[in-house]
Amino acid sequence: MLGKDIKPGAMVVYNDAPCVIENIHVQSPSARGGTTLYKFRARNIVTKNKVDFAMKGTDMLPEADFSRRDVTIMFSDLESVHLLDSESYEQYSVAREDVAEEMQWITEATTGIIAMIYNDECVGITIPASAALKITQCDPGVRGNSATGRTKPVTLETGVTIQAPEYIAEGEVIKVDTRTGEFLGRA
Repeated sequence: MLGKDIKPGAMVVYNDAPCVIENIHVQSPSARGGTTLYKFRARNIVTKNKVDFAMKGTDMLPEADFSRRDVTIMFSDLESVHLLDSESYEQYSVAREDVAEEMQWITEATTGIIAMIYNDECVGITIPASAALKITQCDPGVRGNSATGRTKPVTLETGVTIQAPEYIAEGEVIKVDTRTGEFLGRA
């Protein structure tokens, strides 16, 4: 893939590691005959480290041999999360600390989980942008509190505590943005 054709979100191989491009800065030449320089900020998918590099528009980087598979979570233990491919019934394991952020929004009923497979190994998962979760603990709502924009902490069935409007009661199912942890509404 030519440097000038790389866009944010592209999967490339840099220094023998798969990277996803997060940001691109184009530096135009200041003199005649100068070449345009593309500066990339990427994230190594395996180590989760940021990688910065620059290249000319005519330089090449290979695309990562990367596939996305629809999976369900079979079970998790202290070290790993075990996944089952929905089509081929292949099993994958991924280190629990690599997917800790995503796991706080996942229940047994969660669908739409995508495993990122690189060289026949799961290197991470992506989850839907919102999740419907049941409230397991919160303070009771007081009559008349729906007119204000105040919030209260609520604990969800996965153990995560978020802020929700005061009129929300224990036992209700709410929608939560999995990227920011914000309350979206009743489910």
